[in-house]
Parts: sequence; structure tokens; C-alpha cells
Amino acid sequence: MAKEANNRYSLDFGKKERVLNYACQTYQLSRPNKVGAVMALIRDCQPNTFEEWETWYFENARTEGKNSFKITHESLTELGERLYEKITEVVIPEWEEAFRQLTKDDCIAYIYNLTINRTYDGYLREKSVINDGLAKLFPDVVFEESDPELDHAGDIDYVAKVCDKAIGIQIKPVTAKANFGSYSLTERMKASFADFTERYGGKVFVVFSLDKEIANKEVVDEIREEIERLKGVS
Repeated sequence: MAKEANNRYSLDFGKKERVLNYACQTYQLSRPNKVGAVMALIRDCQPNTFEEWETWYFENARTEGKNSFKITHESLTELGERLYEKITEVVIPEWEEAFRQLTKDDCIAYIYNLTINRTYDGYLREKSVINDGLAKLFPDVVFEESDPELDHAGDIDYVAKVCDKAIGIQIKPVTAKANFGSYSLTERMKASFADFTERYGGKVFVVFSLDKEIANKEVVDEIREEIERLKGVS
């Protein structure tokens, strides 16, 4: 058992990993509507061996959504083929064009913009969503910036304290043309959110900001329901 726990089963794709990860995330090929809710599935399985998990997955995994279907070896192979097509037909040509046009000034401006401009934009966005939005909607809840360790490990921007428990808030920017409905949590983030809930009792909510206002208005009602639930169990 100890040997099993110390093994790593993830494949090493070397330098290709970045390209594969970028394309897979960009074209949403690892979302629950494609491969199922894998973290929830493996927690239901509680496997003792890799083989047990692999067998259980193909016996029980289904895609999420309206057109749900049972996941098979063939359906995963098809996703891999689609990934290859996207990389070779779209990603590589786009990157080759970007490489040809890239200048030293672009790199200098990018670093400066990423470090200074985007950080300030994010700071203003977070402050506005919390101070002008959620804090006014829920005046009896204390909103605090998460400590750096929690922010890094759990992807939590703010902690909303409700009695002796807490709700997590993650704030994401969204442009006017973006569809935040297509946003998908990574499996790492799902695990981080689950750890937060286990530690603090409350769920984590992703709040999308558009022009410093809450874009996904429905999240407000979801937060309100969670606050009432936590008050009832405290």
C-alpha cells in the first residue's frame, strides 16, 4: 500500500506539456461535459490502486449536461484526436504568426503591463466588487482579503466571515464579449475549493466582474442562500 501511495502515474510530456495544456484548456476538452466530474468520481470510488480507479471510471463515468453519455475509451480517444486537430490546424499557425511579429518592445511592455497595470486593474476590480457590491448587499458579513498563503493555495481572493464559519470568494474579470458561462474550474481549483469548504464550512463562489460590477448576478442569490445556511448551522 505504501509503495502504491508513493508512485506517480502521470505521464511526463516534457516541453509539449505547455502546448497540450494550453490547447486543452482553450478548447475546453477536459470539462465535466467531456470527461465527467473526475474529482467527484474518484472520491466516490476511493480506490486503493490505480487499476481499481481506471476500471471504476470507465464503468461509472458520464459526461455532464443535457446530452449526457457514458464515457468510453473511444470517447477519450476522440477527444485526443480533436486536441491534435486544434493544435495542428489552429494553435501552431496562430503561434507561428505571433512569433514572427514579436518584438523586444512587446516583451518589455508585457512585463511592465503584467506587473503594474494589470495588478492595479485587479486591485480596483476586487475592491469595487466587494466594497461597492457584496459588502453593501450583505452588511452583516465581514469581508476580508485572504492571506497570501490561502490565496496561493486555494485560489481565494476574499473570505466572508459568517458567524464562526466562512465563505470563499474568487473574483474573475470578464470582458463584454466573453461568455463567463463557459468558465471551467481546473481540477486543482476544485480540490482547493473543497479543502476550503472542509476547513471553513462554507462554499467558494466565483464572482465575475464586468466594469467593476458583478456580471453573473445569479451568484448573489447563491451567496445569500449559503449565508443563511451557515447561520442556521452555527
